[in-house]
Amino acid sequence: MVSIEGLTVEFGGFTLFDNIAFVVNRKDRIALVGKNGAGKSTLLRIVAGLQSPTSGTVSIPKDVTVGYLPQQMQLADTRTVKEEAERAFEHIHQLEQEIDRLNRELAERTDYESDAYHQLIDKVSHRTELFQMTGGVHYMAELERTLTGLGFARKDFDRPTSEFSGGWRMRIELAKLLLGRPDILLLDEPTNHLDIESIQWLETFIATRANAVILVSHDRAFIDNTTSRTIEIEMGKVYDYKVGYSDYVALRKERREQQLRAYENQQKKLADTEAFIERFRYKATKAVQVQSRIKQLEKIERIEVDEVDTALLNLKFPPAPHSGSYPVIAENVAKQYGSHRIFEHVTFTINRGDKVAFVGKNGEGKSTLVKCITGEIDYEGKLLLGHQVQTGYFAQNQAELLDERLTVFDTIDYVAQGDVRTRIRDILGAFLFGGEAADKKVGVLSGGERSRLAMIRLLLEPVNLLILDEPTNHLDMRSKDVLKTALKAFDGTVIVVSHDRDFLDGLVNKVYEFGNQRVVEHLGGIYEFLERKKMDSLAQLEAPARLAADETEAAPTAGKLSYEARKEQSKAIRKAEKAVSDDETLIDELENRIRNLEAQLANPEGAANASLYIEYSTLKERLAQTIDLWTEHTLELERIMDFYP
Repeated sequence: MVSIEGLTVEFGGFTLFDNIAFVVNRKDRIALVGKNGAGKSTLLRIVAGLQSPTSGTVSIPKDVTVGYLPQQMQLADTRTVKEEAERAFEHIHQLEQEIDRLNRELAERTDYESDAYHQLIDKVSHRTELFQMTGGVHYMAELERTLTGLGFARKDFDRPTSEFSGGWRMRIELAKLLLGRPDILLLDEPTNHLDIESIQWLETFIATRANAVILVSHDRAFIDNTTSRTIEIEMGKVYDYKVGYSDYVALRKERREQQLRAYENQQKKLADTEAFIERFRYKATKAVQVQSRIKQLEKIERIEVDEVDTALLNLKFPPAPHSGSYPVIAENVAKQYGSHRIFEHVTFTINRGDKVAFVGKNGEGKSTLVKCITGEIDYEGKLLLGHQVQTGYFAQNQAELLDERLTVFDTIDYVAQGDVRTRIRDILGAFLFGGEAADKKVGVLSGGERSRLAMIRLLLEPVNLLILDEPTNHLDMRSKDVLKTALKAFDGTVIVVSHDRDFLDGLVNKVYEFGNQRVVEHLGGIYEFLERKKMDSLAQLEAPARLAADETEAAPTAGKLSYEARKEQSKAIRKAEKAVSDDETLIDELENRIRNLEAQLANPEGAANASLYIEYSTLKERLAQTIDLWTEHTLELERIMDFYP
């Protein structure tokens, strides 16, 4: 579908891509990987047609559509959320207007037997069929499903986009892109502005409804769940692996080991050849052999080994000063802005050494509660910080507090203590400030670079309570691994607001879920929490699931719970069976109506009736939706039967 051949990109003497080539096929799910600066975003822009290569071609058939979501974009704020998302269907609106115009013309004409009249009927039929094929009948339902899946509540649909933050407006652009159903979807860090539930929805969309996809993401779990092919950009070349990301990591390790062996063998041969040349360079009897060896050296294609940044894989931060046993205690904390209540009755205790995650949909109050804890905003209720608690807080605005006159190196040197000062350049390298980047002035750094620098500075300060709000948005996978390893070894207390499941996995021992103006505590790691939530998503199973989870009850109570569980079982099965039966009845009814319409359309009089085509298309679409619903209800019934032995 897309062919990239001989692609070369050069910037001021530096070669970013060197004669690369690969093909994108229909339904490919491709992860584009490589270290920051390798050219992933550049390659996406070239495929999107927004940037030209130095040489080479990108061949895309004329009928193939491309949708591109960059990391950042300028957004208009003149419409509501729904109106802005509806722009994805402008082609449908145009088609609908044309059909209305043609039907009016058909109604006004009386030359029923003329060729022109029959040509007009054919045109109406063709446009009506095209209208149905492009989703004209049900596009509003699709729009609402997509916006809801990306985290918008129905009450948000009619709000102006100007009322939303940049992250939420990026979601609107993502919704428009997905609704357009392009043949190739190019996504550059799509999860940066999504919460965990929206990421899971996007994973399902890509897996079941998208066409070809090429994406760049530092969310390892997201890549693993959405892609089956990995293209790595390394040292100007591309390496194409027909496997998912986790398998790619293993294969890449094998490839590098092979490179190292080949490199070492070649280096030995080169050293032997050079030694021969030096030994016999001035002997006339060996002149021919020496010249032959020199020519051999010139012709040898030198083997390169992929760069692997091994700087500071075991970064350790200063020991946390001792604090009280309970660094954070919340009692009936509440917060509201005007009449809008964010949360209420929030009560919990965080113990010394806990590593906890704040998760939930955006807008449910995670960052707001963090600001309450740090004292940035006022609140109702009690929030107590423990004895001798010293807080380190990372948020996006931390980057704005950096001194623009200092260099990157001096910014870190100012806060580093002890033997860490001798390893500053290694630390900077681990967070993508290697080489000359360490000597840049803060004033010339991008927003993402400033955020990373603020993160390093915070993690070198001696604190015992670290609060990190979305710390991984501007880190590549290796930098996230360095940060995660350091946080796991940190002997203080950590609160992390994050949607990155892979980053949270193995790091946190407690999850606080934000939603419906409440904060609920879940013991265990992030995947234990998600597994429980999947069970909770079936409302009729919530009660028995909670009962089964309580293993500490005495025997008499357990017997009572067994009776309650049987009641819930019977109720849940009856409800699911009724839903399946109702679907089957409706499917029979729709199929009968469709057969009757087909019989009418087979006659000349019916074939000339444009309204019958519209009704036929509507019924076909409704039948397809009902069959999908029947499938969901049938699977749900099976899950209920499996749940109850």
